[in-house]
Amino acid sequence: MPEVIFAGPAGRLEGRYQAPKQKGAPIAIVLHPHPQFGGTMNNQIVYNLFYTFANRGFAALRFNFRGVGRSQGSFDHGVGELSDAAAALDWVQAVNPEARACWIAGVSFGSWIGMQLLMRRPEIEGFISIAAMANRYDFSFLAPCPSSGLFVHGSEDRVAPAREVMPVIEKVKTQKGVIIEHQIVEGANHFFDGKVDELTQTVDTYLDKRLGKRDEAA
Repeated sequence: MPEVIFAGPAGRLEGRYQAPKQKGAPIAIVLHPHPQFGGTMNNQIVYNLFYTFANRGFAALRFNFRGVGRSQGSFDHGVGELSDAAAALDWVQAVNPEARACWIAGVSFGSWIGMQLLMRRPEIEGFISIAAMANRYDFSFLAPCPSSGLFVHGSEDRVAPAREVMPVIEKVKTQKGVIIEHQIVEGANHFFDGKVDELTQTVDTYLDKRLGKRDEAA
C-alpha cells in the first residue's frame, strides 16, 4: 500500500493509496475524524473502511486533512477540509481516468465533510457515514440527498447520541429512488471501542447488498 503525496489547496497532502487490479474500478475515499481531537488517517475505523473497499477491488484512498501528520496547512473548521476532500477525489480520478463510480466514507467529523462532498460531486453514488454528529453539525444541506447510503451509530454514543441524530437523519429528504439506511451497533460508543469488528461487519453486509458479495465484486 503505497504512501502518496498529492497537491491540496493549502499545500501537500499525505495519504495511503491502494491501486485497483482492474481498469475502470470504482473509487473510494475515506475521511478521518476531527483533526483537533486526534483524528488521523490511521484511525482504526478509517483503516478498516479503507481495506473494506480495497478488498472489493476499489481504488481506495485515505489521507490526512491539512495540518495533520505530514499534510501541510492548518485546521480550517471544515471549509478547508472540504476542499482537501475535493482535491483528494480529483487526484484519484486523475490516476484512474476510466473510473465512473465513486463512494465516500467518513468517520465523525469526516462524515460531515463527506456528505458535503457528496452534494457537490454527482459521480458519488454511495456513502458510508460513521458516527455522524448530526446533533452538532448542520446536515440540512442534504436537501435532497442525491445518493443512497448508510449511517451507523453506536447505541452508547455520548457524543452523538442516537436519540438526537435519528430524528435529523429521518428528516433528510431524498431524490426519487434514493434510500438512506441507519444501523445501530449495540454497546458501541462514539469511537466503537471494542466494537470495530462489528462495525466493519455492518458495513460489509451493506456493501454486499449494494455491490454483491466480495468475491463477485473483486
